[in-house]
Amino acid sequence: MNHANARKEMAAAFRLTAREDMHEGVANHFSLAVNDDGTEFLINPKTHFSLMRASDLWVINANDPASAVGENAPDPTAWGLHAALHRHVPHARCAMHVHSTYATVLASLADSRLPAIDQNSAIFHNRQVVDENYGGLALEAEGERCARLFQDPSIRTMIMGNHGVLCIGETVAETFTRMYYFERAARTYILALQTGRPLRILPDDVAELTARQLEGDAAAEADILNGMRAVLDAEGADYAQ
Repeated sequence: MNHANARKEMAAAFRLTAREDMHEGVANHFSLAVNDDGTEFLINPKTHFSLMRASDLWVINANDPASAVGENAPDPTAWGLHAALHRHVPHARCAMHVHSTYATVLASLADSRLPAIDQNSAIFHNRQVVDENYGGLALEAEGERCARLFQDPSIRTMIMGNHGVLCIGETVAETFTRMYYFERAARTYILALQTGRPLRILPDDVAELTARQLEGDAAAEADILNGMRAVLDAEGADYAQ
């Protein structure tokens, strides 16, 4: 993907995250590597998600803190978390971190694992990690610690205990789809818990089969993002500018 298209996809992801109410205004952050080794990446400045445009995104260097300094610069936690990911996790070409409501409720429970109780939650079976050691804002040391939890390439979703959720992937479509379905699956789980009735948890073999059937389908991931992006286009949204 060329640089211009990468910017447009990222800007669309911000707009769609706002539309789905998974954002916190100018807080939270997404990044996308734009060079071969991943050390240069697009990231959002402190612009409201619902107003993000392709031209707003910064390119910063994971090895150069000065590249993230300036007027309307990305938040320091954006540098701390995403620079560490792009330095140390080669398969994290894209990373999306939000404090979406149901993912954050899940992250606040003593047991923050998402069990496979339906097809959406099965996506994350054996493919999630819970960060049990929240240590404050995701500045540089905290970012380095979180990056170490992603060394297993099969783990693409981190439930950040007492914090939120962090999803990684090879593309914007893959990562956005993962984040979107994690929030929906977490919502289903939290609502199921509220009934007070026993959960129907899928057997491990069925959950694993379902996860394998659903993962790695780049065309399906692109369909999800492009289908939602078409709504923005139909409305004349200016995200691609």
